[in-house]
Amino acid sequence: MSIHPTAIVHPSAKIHESATIGPFCIVEADVVVGEGTILDSSVVLHSGTILGKNNRIFHGASMGGLPQDLSFKSETKTQLIIGDNNLIREGAIIHRGTKPETPTTIGNNNYLMGNMHLAHDGKIGNHVIVVQNTILAGVVDIGNYVFISGLVAVHQFGRIGDYSMLAGCSKIVKDVPPYVTIDGNPATVIGLNAVGMKRAGIAPEVRNAIKATYKVIYHSGLNTKQALAKLKSENSPIPEVQNIIRFFETSKRGVTDHRQIGSGKDSSDE
Repeated sequence: MSIHPTAIVHPSAKIHESATIGPFCIVEADVVVGEGTILDSSVVLHSGTILGKNNRIFHGASMGGLPQDLSFKSETKTQLIIGDNNLIREGAIIHRGTKPETPTTIGNNNYLMGNMHLAHDGKIGNHVIVVQNTILAGVVDIGNYVFISGLVAVHQFGRIGDYSMLAGCSKIVKDVPPYVTIDGNPATVIGLNAVGMKRAGIAPEVRNAIKATYKVIYHSGLNTKQALAKLKSENSPIPEVQNIIRFFETSKRGVTDHRQIGSGKDSSDE
């Protein structure tokens, strides 16, 4: 392994032989650093942080610090668990969970840009991009293939559905459903995330089914309960349609309202 002489590494930390610990880094007790992971410089890994393979943590990032929760007892042992192949840029701050059974978790292949913050008990899935200075409050749940632009603020307990896109400076106070684009303060649904779905290889017929599903929810004149009942009665075999139905049914905060979605064009043109 490569550990710079100015780094401070606790003897109980488990550092893979292929990992790199750069200058002025601090690695506390009960930390795990996996194969091929690189800490650039002045990175702090607090107790209870677990890093998987081939991550790179850039200058000044702080991983696994105490939750910003007034009820948290500092002697409670909790964790931040980070998967593989993540890039976490300069000055990012990610706090560990408040309870042993609710670690803060980050999946694989994510790109978290500078000065972003993920608070306690938060979850980020796979292939997520979070742009500069975005704030994700405690107990948020971010799905897969989500794009969160800069200066976005997500309310505590908020859920962000798969393949959604959040425009810059959006204020997120309700759950964001899958496959949509939202914007505003407070944010509203303004369309489908057609570009994101195309890039992810979602087939045109599936994109059209997603569009038709949202037309029932937002434009049929039915309330949400009635719209979901109608969609369930149609028993679509498309997993993405079932994902939308399940998301609405399990929302506790309520789902973001629409401003404009579905203009009669094929979803591939939106």
